[in-house]
This record gives sequence, structure tokens and C-alpha cells, in this order.
Amino acid sequence: MNISVIGCGYLGAVHAAAMASVGHEVIGIDLDNAKIDALAAGNSPIFEPGLPELLTAGIESGLLRFSTDIANVGGATVHFIAVGTPQSTRNTSADLRYVDAAIEGLLPYLSDGDLVVGKSTVPVGTAERFREAVEARGAHLVWNPEFLREGFAVKDTIEPDRLVYGVADGDDYAVEALNEVYATAIEAGSPVIVSDFATAELVKVAANAFLATKISFINAMAEIAEVTGADVTKLADAIGHDKRIGRKFLNAGVGFGGGCLPKDIRAFTARAEELGRGESVTFLKEVDAINLRRRERVVELVTEELGGSVFQKKVAVLGLAFKPNSDDVRDSPALDVAVRLNGFGANVVATDPQAMQNSRRLHPQLVYGTTEEALADADAVVVVTEWPEYKELDPAEVHRVVRTPIVIDARNCLDADAWADAGWEYAGLGRQVRNGRATS
Repeated sequence: MNISVIGCGYLGAVHAAAMASVGHEVIGIDLDNAKIDALAAGNSPIFEPGLPELLTAGIESGLLRFSTDIANVGGATVHFIAVGTPQSTRNTSADLRYVDAAIEGLLPYLSDGDLVVGKSTVPVGTAERFREAVEARGAHLVWNPEFLREGFAVKDTIEPDRLVYGVADGDDYAVEALNEVYATAIEAGSPVIVSDFATAELVKVAANAFLATKISFINAMAEIAEVTGADVTKLADAIGHDKRIGRKFLNAGVGFGGGCLPKDIRAFTARAEELGRGESVTFLKEVDAINLRRRERVVELVTEELGGSVFQKKVAVLGLAFKPNSDDVRDSPALDVAVRLNGFGANVVATDPQAMQNSRRLHPQLVYGTTEEALADADAVVVVTEWPEYKELDPAEVHRVVRTPIVIDARNCLDADAWADAGWEYAGLGRQVRNGRATS
């Protein structure tokens, strides 16, 4: 099919390349000249495993191209809206300016039978607001939320674990057309759930709210574990065996971040309040508060381990991205910890395999370096993003290059006993680990 993707950020760039990889003819549209030039040259503006290869293959095949001119969507029959919906600078609501502009810019180029497919995460009620204008052009509106995991976005687009279509009542044409777009995934077994607009809009924010709640729950248990002598990792293992609960997303640590979960739960809360049902999601404010407290707790742990002050102490911060296999530092707990420690006068040297450029753009006041430069003569080591290279560090070798063998495991991703046996003072979140040996 002939497809356009409006917005070529994280979501749009992956979606455009993935659609071309399954045989569609795709044009990606974005107003950012530098981004479009990079994509057109086959260079990914973000770090996402598998994306550069898809871009190169799509461009060389002629199925994938990019432009800054929305007039070039002419000829496409399916138009995906994949622009960002960041948190408003005025409050916690979603900023819909980019979605509004994308729909408004697309309308003049729609033809009878075209499909406008919203993928952006929007507050419930947004699709209905656009419906009349889209249908007036003879086109059909669908809301098709994305469920991408950064680091696995290519796979999640080509092999989605579910496809949700929010359509107007009785719009079988839209369902059939979108089924044709996703024919490869459907044939491979991806289930399709057809709903109304409101349900499709709620699905994404509800999923993110649930995941955020699960993460904050185990972090709340970590807070209790720290004052009772319990070990939150073993607690999580035990309750995770209950099939009703499951072990995934029960890893206590510095908390969640990124461009989705934090802003989505805040926007969800704001929208519920607008609808007069704020009490239904009041708990999400505490979910957010627990999450932010974990960042403070990491800084407290570093301070405690350094005798009550980090002033002029060298602290190696390992990790800046909000998660491994990503260069995304939006609302990153790791970057936040580095900035907080720096603000308290620590001589922070921060490092990350992929996210230093983005971090430097946001916080040029920090000192950045290689892992070796960060660890050299460090008074404390803080692991805040669980990149494989940090999890696989040899504690005996690292011991030889630091000034003081103190490690704060903000992701509970290290082998506590191995580090303690190598002579380290190990401190994890929700784990009573002190004086060179992990308690069991």
C-alpha cells in the first residue's frame, strides 16, 4: 500500500521503516530539516537496535523516502499520525499542538476512501474531536495506539503482541483497510481488537498506568525493606511466582523514566480530573511520587556511604539513558541522579554507551567521560542504567582503579555477593547490604 507517516521522531521513524520493510511504499514527513536529511541518508537520529538496517534497506529498495513538505503525501491512501504529545509546560496535561497541526496540515491532501490513523498517545476524547473534519474530506479515522518498548521497537512494530483499532461505529471499511496494512503481522498471529475511539485511546494510557503502578509498588516495598531488614529482590522473586502477579516489572531500583510512562500517567490523571473522575486515578499521583522518591534515595545512599557529604568527592555515574539499549534521556532517573549529585558539589564523571550526546545537550555542566575515566580514582561508583557492560564489570579489576571501593547499585543488577567478596562496600535499594557482605 501507499503510506505516509506524519512525524518522524522515535515513533514515526521506526514505524515508517518497519512499514517499508514489509513491502509498503512509505513517505515520512517531518518539519525538522536536519532529521529528514539524516533519515534520507539512512542515518538514524536515535539509537534503536535494528533501525539503521531497516532505513538503509528501505531507501535502497525505493520503498522508503522522507520529506519536509506535507504536500508529498499526495498519492498515499493511509496516513499515520505519529507526532509527539509531550507534557504541557503549563500543567501536567498532554500538549496536543503537534497532533492538531498534523491533522490540520493533512486535511487538504485527503481523498475519498483515505485512512487517517492516529498512533500518537492522546487523552480520551481526542479522536472524536477530529472525526468530523476527517470525514468531511471523505476519509476514515482510526485510532491505533502504539505499544513500543524502546530497545525493541522494530520487533514490536513488525511483530506486535496486539493491534488495537478504534473506529467509528460500523466502519468495516477502515478495519479491512488497516488489516491490509498489517497483513504480515496478522498472518503471523498478532491478535486484532476492534473498539470505539475512547477505548483505543484509553488502552495505551491504561497499560502504561498499570506498568508504572507495578514498578512503584515494588519500590514502595523497597522503602519498607530498608527499614525492616528485608531483601526486596527475594520478596519480588517470591511474590512473582504467583501467576496472578508475575515477576516482570517487579525490579526495585531508581524507578521508571523515558518519554512515555511519566508524562502519560500525569496526562491521564489530568484528563480524569477534567472528566470529573479524578478520584478514580488519585493513586497515580502517589505512583509518581514514589517513583521520584527513589531518585532522592539513591543520592541519599551515596551521601551516607561517603560519610555524610559528597562535596568534592569523585562519583562515577554509570548510565545516563533511562534504560539500556536506548539513548533516550527524557525524564531519565539516571541523568537526574547525576545532576543532583553535581548540585551537591560532587565531582561527577558520568558515562553511557549511547546517551552522552543527548545528556550533554541538556546538561552541559556535567563532566562526561569513558567508563575508564569515570572509574579512575572514584570515591564511589553508582550504577544507574543496567547496561550489560556495567553488569559484567569485574569487581576485582574495578577495585584496583578506584580510590574507595564503594558501589551503589541503583538498579539491583549487580551480583552483590561477588562485589562484597571482592572487598567492596555494596549498597542496593531495598537490600540491607553493608560492610562488604550482602545479607541473605
